Amino acid sequence: MTENRCGEIEAHMRMEERYEGLSLIFGDHPELKEEILGVVKEVKEETGLAPFIFDKVSNDRPDIQAIYLEFQEDVHRDAGDFFERILRKLKIDHCETDL
Repeated sequence: MTENRCGEIEAHMRMEERYEGLSLIFGDHPELKEEILGVVKEVKEETGLAPFIFDKVSNDRPDIQAIYLEFQEDVHRDAGDFFERILRKLKIDHCETDL
């Protein structure tokens, strides 16, 4: 990977039994939000998977705008590949792990 965009888009991963979540915090940059949603759409088409997608909007804290992707009842752990594709296409080389 030639470019690391972790400074633009902050990624957080959370995994529990049969649950996986990825949050992509893009701050007050609507162009990054559109790019993220475009990549999510592309990966959904590639994989046939459809995570729950939440859009976090904060009127008082525009710096913490985010897109959340969640897989529940992910028995076969298909979400891992889905999230890796998202991160690769967005050129994010690492995530923060939430405890």
